[in-house]
Amino acid sequence: MRKLSLVLGCAAALFAGSASAELAIVSSQSDFVRLITGKTLSRPLIKIKVAEDGRISGKGALWAVTGDWTWRDGFFCRSLYWGGSELGYNCQEVRASEGRVRFTSDGGEGDSADFKLN
Repeated sequence: MRKLSLVLGCAAALFAGSASAELAIVSSQSDFVRLITGKTLSRPLIKIKVAEDGRISGKGALWAVTGDWTWRDGFFCRSLYWGGSELGYNCQEVRASEGRVRFTSDGGEGDSADFKLN
């Protein structure tokens, strides 16, 4: 039960704040791929790789993060699993600037999560 509570409590941090004017919208798959290629997306307790071939892998807290992604209608759309729990499918707005990327769930209308690009 504790793991489930942690999963639900941290789900927004795994690719889910408010939009910032300094971050530019990433509107094409090719721009997104250039942004993430060879990089690790990180924030406290989370390190994730989003691969050009559509795979997602890494760790969130102590549990494995896996999934896959596609680019659809200007949005990053992903299916994600964290510690064996399905977080589901969601299409997200992507914004980026100088070593930072922000994912905002529900097509830019939901929760946001900022990551450093290392």
